[in-house]
Amino acid sequence: MEQSRIGWKATLLICTVILLAGAGALAVIFSTQPEATRREAAKETAMLVDVTEVRRGDYRPVIRALAKVEPEHDVSFKPRVDGEIISRSDDFTPGGFVSRGDVLVEIDPADYENTLARRKSELDRAVSDLRIEMGRQQIARQDYEATDGSLSDRQKALVLRRPQLRAARAAVKDSEAAVNQAELELERTRVRAPFDAHVLSRDADLGSQVSAGESLGRLVGTDTFWVEATVPLSSLRWLEFPEKGGKKGSEVRISHRSAWPEGVLRKGRLYKLVGALEEKTRLARVLVEVKDPFALEKNNADIPAMLIKSIVEARITGRPISGVIRLERGSIRKNDTVWVMKDGKLEIRDVEIVFSDAGHAYIRKGLEHGEKVVTSSLATVAQGARLRLKDHEEGGEAGSEAGTENSEQGG
Repeated sequence: MEQSRIGWKATLLICTVILLAGAGALAVIFSTQPEATRREAAKETAMLVDVTEVRRGDYRPVIRALAKVEPEHDVSFKPRVDGEIISRSDDFTPGGFVSRGDVLVEIDPADYENTLARRKSELDRAVSDLRIEMGRQQIARQDYEATDGSLSDRQKALVLRRPQLRAARAAVKDSEAAVNQAELELERTRVRAPFDAHVLSRDADLGSQVSAGESLGRLVGTDTFWVEATVPLSSLRWLEFPEKGGKKGSEVRISHRSAWPEGVLRKGRLYKLVGALEEKTRLARVLVEVKDPFALEKNNADIPAMLIKSIVEARITGRPISGVIRLERGSIRKNDTVWVMKDGKLEIRDVEIVFSDAGHAYIRKGLEHGEKVVTSSLATVAQGARLRLKDHEEGGEAGSEAGTENSEQGG
């Protein structure tokens, strides 16, 4: 029993000695291993990069936004009188185009013609009554002149039949108004297009019995469509809206990738700023005015028609930003920095960005005209790292530089 305890202690002691010896050996190995220095490696091999030479100037930003197409004029087409439809224009059908003043449907006019005839007869009767009363006025005046003139004003008015004359004249005016109303209602049996329009729907046809205010169909104007776009609030100061002096709004190019061929665009102009933010996104709403949306004019025959409620992309050309450097957004690095190649070395610059659109950043400070900005991605980014241009490498200059470096290393 005593011997087994002694053996166990000896074994534990031996294991401990072995572990300590191994740890010491590892410490010696790591302390004598050579270190790799990044600075020396950077000096030995310059990184190949692409650069772009920047220029300071005046540039117009392009604000991109998704937008929805809406008609400027959109009405539910309704009659103003009751009756049966006895005729309909062939153009009054979904997809048709009509001109302002075209008769789209005609309601049976028989009842309204009869009403007009009655109102004209009533007018003739009222005019006849007025003439008879005017004749009586002459007789009444002769009777008044035969008196001694001692009548009061009220008695004088009664003797001269002035109330009867006013009533006769009022009856004539009422009859004339009734005739005008009957003529209007007869004219309204022919329901006309209120403007140049495209027919979206038709709700009544030949033989339909319609009432005043009942929908006959839906019409939208063909002169102008609105494209409602949403843009960030920070973009508003760079947008131009039309002014009373005749100044036009910013130009807008509209594309519809799913419906139009590649590269096909429609042009419009900024029209109005809507005075309320979009509820969900809290973006500003602007209206773009697009003329001839259905491409009906001869000079627009080769461009596509616009579809109501379609989602399109609007590219709005903003007002000029003066005295800035325009740089592609891909060249802007983390924390608004850029990489500049100067004297063959890398400089990391902080820049002041005035505005950024979908493709570019517009820089006020941090870069100078003519400087070269690195556009390549780098595996290692360090201030002062050596750089060389890829186009020089392809032309043989980089090869010469590499040979020099090799000879220096060999020496």
